[in-house]
Amino acid sequence: MSTPFLSNRSLPPLALGVIGIGLLAVLLPLALWVGAAQTSGRDLWTALTGGGDEQLRLIIFQIRLPRLILGFMVGAALAVAGVVFQALLINPLASPFTLGISSGAAFAASLAIMAGLSLWMLPFLGLIGAGLTLALVLLLSRGRGGFDPRSLILAGVVVGAIFSAGISLVKSLSGESLSAIVFWIMGSLASRGWFEAQVFLPYFVIGLAGILFLAKDLDLLCLGGAQARSLGVDVAFERQLLLFFASLLAAAAVSVSGVIGFVGLVVPHMLRMVSGPRHTRLCMLSALYGGILLLAADTLARVLSRTTEIPVGVITSLLGGPFFCLLLMRRERSDET
Repeated sequence: MSTPFLSNRSLPPLALGVIGIGLLAVLLPLALWVGAAQTSGRDLWTALTGGGDEQLRLIIFQIRLPRLILGFMVGAALAVAGVVFQALLINPLASPFTLGISSGAAFAASLAIMAGLSLWMLPFLGLIGAGLTLALVLLLSRGRGGFDPRSLILAGVVVGAIFSAGISLVKSLSGESLSAIVFWIMGSLASRGWFEAQVFLPYFVIGLAGILFLAKDLDLLCLGGAQARSLGVDVAFERQLLLFFASLLAAAAVSVSGVIGFVGLVVPHMLRMVSGPRHTRLCMLSALYGGILLLAADTLARVLSRTTEIPVGVITSLLGGPFFCLLLMRRERSDET
């Protein structure tokens, strides 16, 4: 069986990890430095070491640092979720965004915002929305022999459009919550702090740890259900468990940052092309580079903005949209040959 997940092309994962850590080492101080409050590199270093202006220390430790940490975790979560969806559904175009899962989670979370519920409730309700969306997508794409990978994206677009319409309805009924819902849905890390990072952290740890624990079995599942079952894998149970952990990561990410698209599509696909199909290393590298991509996009959004901040979801869509089109065209050409 030939799939896009069984390529023999690979680069040493250690080299990719070192490159990623090097990029992160450059990006972290840049992300702390860039912002509306202008500062020099010397002032930044002084503030990080506990000296200098008290207001600058407050900006760095209470605004920029938690935003940086949360952004990295959200990017890592979306990328790892994308790895799982692409592998289990045998479709390189699958991701939390393209399958409509982000829209389902956003719909549930927007209901919670309109109702004035605590932020602690958003990931839980987002998970319910993500689970319902995933179930509908799989049901619509189901053929006689099981899930049809060709129908997954179409089903995701349809279900995502339905939930997007639901979000529009919520916005029209939200009253005073309208501005909060609109800005949140666009996907942004602005005004996020330590509280949001604390809310997201347990979901991030549980989802990532669960996927890494099952990553070796994910390699076997990519070979097909019959072969994986012959090698001792409980196919139905582990598929459901992996889908749960991936949905948990995606839903929790949406609940704290809004809808941020294409991170879960671009990062896993690019890394699979250069690192090979082994999912243990692919998940770890995707977590690293997913965090780097979202941090870079958020930093770019702050650099480009002047009077008002550009939502990071806009930047990732502008970067990921053309990539998605190229990937779709490449897939169509391969199907013709």
